[in-house]
Parts: sequence; C-alpha cells; structure tokens
Amino acid sequence: MYRIFMLTRVAPYPASPAPGDTRAHAVVIGAGLGGLASAMRLGAKGYRVTVLDRLDRPGGRGSSIVQNGHRFDLGPTIVTVPQVFRELWAACGRDFDAEVDLRPLDPFYEIRWPDGSTFTARQDTDAMRAEVARLSPGDLKGYDRFLRDSERRYTFGFEDLGRRPMNELWELIKVLPTFAMLRADRSVYAHAAKRVKDERLRMALSFHPLFIGGDPFHVTSMYILVSHLEKEFGVHYAMGGVQAIADAMARVVKSQGGQVVQGAEVDEIVVRRDRARGVRLAGGETIPADITVSNADAGHTYNWLLRNQAKRRWTPPRLKRTRWSMGLFVWYFGTRNSRHLWPDAGHHTILNGPRYRGLVRDIFIRGHLADDMSLYVHRPTVTDPGAAPYGDDTFYALSPVPHLGFDDPVDWTAQAETYRQKVQNMLEEQLLPGLGDRLSASLVFTPDDFRNRYLSPYGAGFSIEPRILQSAWFRPHNVSEELSGLYLAGAGTHPGAGLPGVVSSAEVLAKLVPDAETVPGTMKMAAE
Repeated sequence: MYRIFMLTRVAPYPASPAPGDTRAHAVVIGAGLGGLASAMRLGAKGYRVTVLDRLDRPGGRGSSIVQNGHRFDLGPTIVTVPQVFRELWAACGRDFDAEVDLRPLDPFYEIRWPDGSTFTARQDTDAMRAEVARLSPGDLKGYDRFLRDSERRYTFGFEDLGRRPMNELWELIKVLPTFAMLRADRSVYAHAAKRVKDERLRMALSFHPLFIGGDPFHVTSMYILVSHLEKEFGVHYAMGGVQAIADAMARVVKSQGGQVVQGAEVDEIVVRRDRARGVRLAGGETIPADITVSNADAGHTYNWLLRNQAKRRWTPPRLKRTRWSMGLFVWYFGTRNSRHLWPDAGHHTILNGPRYRGLVRDIFIRGHLADDMSLYVHRPTVTDPGAAPYGDDTFYALSPVPHLGFDDPVDWTAQAETYRQKVQNMLEEQLLPGLGDRLSASLVFTPDDFRNRYLSPYGAGFSIEPRILQSAWFRPHNVSEELSGLYLAGAGTHPGAGLPGVVSSAEVLAKLVPDAETVPGTMKMAAE
C-alpha cells in the first residue's frame, strides 16, 4: 500500500501588495474549488486576493497525484452543471470554454447488480425510458412522474434556494410552504419507492445523494433534483481531470492580481475586536486582511481555526452532535497494456453488492465496516488517454465506509490492505478479470487520509451530511454567525457538497461580501 501527503512548502511567504495597490485585501483559506471560486468572485468585485493552501497544488479534494505516469484524480470526476462554471468565468470577464476542455459523456455511467442485470444512464430521455422498460415495463409511468418531480425540485432547490443567501431565519420561514408542498420531509429513497416498484430502479433513482455524502434513506427528497440536472445538462468530464479546472481557476485569480500560495498552512484566524482580521500560518507568520474567507471544512474552521474564540452556535458539543457524511475508501490504481482489455468497463461503472438498504445503514447508522460493499469505478482513460502512459489505464474504485466518529471506529492502519484486497477481488470477479496481473501503480486513501490531508472532521468525505435539518439555514452560514468579517465557502456551508454546490457557495458568498470600494484597504491590525 502506497500513501503520500503533499504538504511541502512550494511557495514563498506572500508578497506585500505592489506599490500603489490600495485595494481591500481578502484572504481565502484553502484552494479547493469553493475557495478558488470565491477568490475569482472577490477579484471580480475589486479585492486583492491571497489564497493560502497547505497542499502542493490547487484543487483541494479535486486535486491530483501522479504515480508511475498515472494521473490519479483524487476526488470529483464529473461536471454536472457546467453553466455554474461558465457564469463564474463570465463574472470575471473570461470564457470558460476557451480555457477548459469539457467533454460530454455518453453514457454517463452503467449500474450493475449481482444478478447480472444492468442500467445504463444517458441524457436522452427515450434511451432512459427504454432502459426502464427493459427492467420493469410497469414502472414507465412512474418514472415519467419521477422526472417531472425532479424538475420541480431542481427549479426550486437549485436555481432558487441554492443560489441565494440563507443566513436569515426569515429566508427559511418564507420557503417552508414550498418545502411542505414538495414533501421535503420524505427521503430520496421513499420518493423513488413512491413512483417505481422495481427495487433495482429504486436504487438507480435514489443513490445520487451518496455523491454528496448523504444517506438516501434519510436525506430530503429535494435531492432527486440530480436526475433532472443530469438529463437537462448532461454529465461532462474535463480533459486533464478536475485538476485542470482548478489550475485554470488559479490562473484567473493570478490574472486579477491575486496570489495562490501552496504549501502555506493556516493555523488560526486572527481576531481583533470581535472581527476576523486575517490569519496566522503554522510557521508563525501573520497575514492581515480586511475580510477572511474559509474554504476549510466548516467543522475545522470553527473547532480549530477559531479555537481561542468563544462561539455561540457552532460550539464543540454542537459540532460533535452534528451528523457527518460517510467516509470513503478509495483505491487508485494503474494497469499496464490494458487499453484493449475490459471493453465492458466504461468511464464510470457502479457495482452493487447484495444489499442496498442494509449496507447504507451499516455505513451511516451503525458505523460498521461490512463484509460486502458497493463500488464506484472511474476509468478516465476511456475519455482521456493522457491520464496514463501509452496503452495503459488509470482507475479508481471508491467504496463508501463509516466515518471515524463512531464509538468504535475502524482501525484503518490494520484494515486498509485487507479491505483493498476485497475491493480487488470484487473488481476481478465482476468487471476487470486478471486485474492483479496488470497492476503497475497503487495508492490507497482511507478516512484517516481525508482527516489528515484535508483536515476533514472524522475523516468525512463530504463534510456535514445534507439532511433536511442540516441544509439551507441549518448549515453553517456563508457569512459567519460567530464573527464579523468571516465568510465560509465549500461543502460544509450552503448550499452543500458536490462541484455545483461548492461553486455556487462562492456565488452566494459574493452577494454577502461588501463591494471592495466600501472597505478601507488600510489594515492596521498590529496597532489594534
């Protein structure tokens, strides 16, 4: 098993502003997609922005690692709502499609069950209806109703609720009647079960919350909106992986006169007179700022970066009671001379174990590492041959597992290799026969690695779980409830995890941050 942590300092201490640059200064903690999107939005509003990140390259959970010529995309692999990126670039006076090569995928993914049946997801409605009819003809009318349900929830949940601030209680009260009308109290699975009878279709229409860290049997049915956004906008892959998007975002920040500093770990948010006044790095350097944005996990922000500050809402006991998303076990591996092999293994494949409800319960409720598993398999070389040496392949296989916050957490130091071998066995039996003879690179991430590399509480893969009472106003707000001058972006704040969510969090944040001209760009923190 091979592990790596890229925390080496690769950039100098941030330089002082150029002579004559009197713009208000914004510091962004973390160069994840939410932090970089926030930096771009702030740069467009006239701020001089400094992004500080502890890794060796931008992207956060969307960054990559190269091993033996294989580029492993560590986190998200698809773009489902490309217009959020196009709008972000447009806000900065630039053209996203001129800087990022986005390719539509067809099919999106294939779902496989132990009985040999399959379901291929595509954008074309007729093709999807044909798949439904092939599995369960009697569920066609219910599927059509489900799509209409999904569109209504997309319009309200994503385009309305997900793109505006939800930090005022009144904003929540105003939408409660709509929540009631759309039966937001019902779970994603329960809604799917209301529309279709076939258990395979129920799984195929309800598993999407797992992509953002949610239990399909408890997360609000508002998240069936994913089915509509996939159908309406397609599923895309960025050539070069999500790392290519992050690199392009960093270039935009620099073109605005900002800085993206890698290898710079923020240890604390500096507070003066009940206001965030900048940050202190792990090496002791202090960087003053007029506003501070944290793209670090919301739990890490409040529990550690503000550890010396009294909190009213996000206290340590409150954070401990919070329900966190599941953990992730991810095996990244490369194979040699395999491009011609495994023709049935497409860009994305979902392999189901024998259980659905029971496995999800083990992961989210019991905190039990089950013997069975389901896998999300990513083979980017189907679309992007440059992710591997010529003729070779790059993969990752992701298995949802319990996070580290249960009473008897999994000892991954002892279990990681055993579990990796189980993953390999399942792949060889169901998708990639002879895999063991072709391996040329191997890297494993467990919840331990998510905790240590990304500073994610309990090693959770997607921060706070998006249950109904942990969504919208109930999540940590984009403008901090604890401290003036502090703002939050990323998976742990509104609207939530996933690429569209974290990029939209920057859009929401930009509506809350004052225009740079109204903020005096004269920082006298030391004198205060």
